[in-house]
Amino acid sequence: MLIGMVHLKPLPGSYLYEDNLDDVIDFAIKEAKKLEEANFDAVLIENFNDKPFKKEIDKITLASFTVIAKAIKEEVGMKIGINVLRNDSIASYSIAYAIKADFIRVNVLNGVAITDQGIIEGNAHELFRLKKLVPSKIKIYADVHVKHSYQFIDFETSLLDTYERALADAIIISGRRTGEEVNIEDVKLAKKYNIPTIIGSGVNEENIKKFINLADGFIIGSYIKRNGNVNNEIDINRAKRIAELFKSLRGR
Repeated sequence: MLIGMVHLKPLPGSYLYEDNLDDVIDFAIKEAKKLEEANFDAVLIENFNDKPFKKEIDKITLASFTVIAKAIKEEVGMKIGINVLRNDSIASYSIAYAIKADFIRVNVLNGVAITDQGIIEGNAHELFRLKKLVPSKIKIYADVHVKHSYQFIDFETSLLDTYERALADAIIISGRRTGEEVNIEDVKLAKKYNIPTIIGSGVNEENIKKFINLADGFIIGSYIKRNGNVNNEIDINRAKRIAELFKSLRGR
């Protein structure tokens, strides 16, 4: 599965919000439509610009995110994913449930991470309690050693715990920072244990071939932006090229 990022403009409740919700909605829809035109399989919607991030978002941010995600779903036919930064899995699931999305991304599902937002503890038990209360087929994709963080536990232990004990449907492996390539040995380790794996950063036209048979999916954000700059809008030509390459490598 090829997943493209829609990085939302700052939302209500965040420091950088500019009192322009209609513009935020319009921009998000346009970005999602580019991914559909480029033949991506799914779109992952994220409040990427709500810096400095909070561990959990305000209610006004949750409401606004839901409105935007619903608007995107009404305009495109791709699968939809939700990721609420920095680690609001309850908000992510709530939005996904309300709009009938397909999956959510959880940065810290279990264990503890040291981040620029402080210490973040996983809350898999709370997330799955909510999923039991309001059942759905929403998949849980969880990071292992998520970027922009440090952990006390070795990667292999975290990998197995996230999949076997925290019950993630698939795990996400990223580089140390946004846009950085993953450690291929980490991906091979996940493959060894037959754990469904998504590469979450650093994928481009030059390196996708070496990962194509190791990963089940790819999340692409930075590379498909204009000039490869994560802060720019999606470049439809870059998006089309990597989608075509992905499809050709996968034989479809």
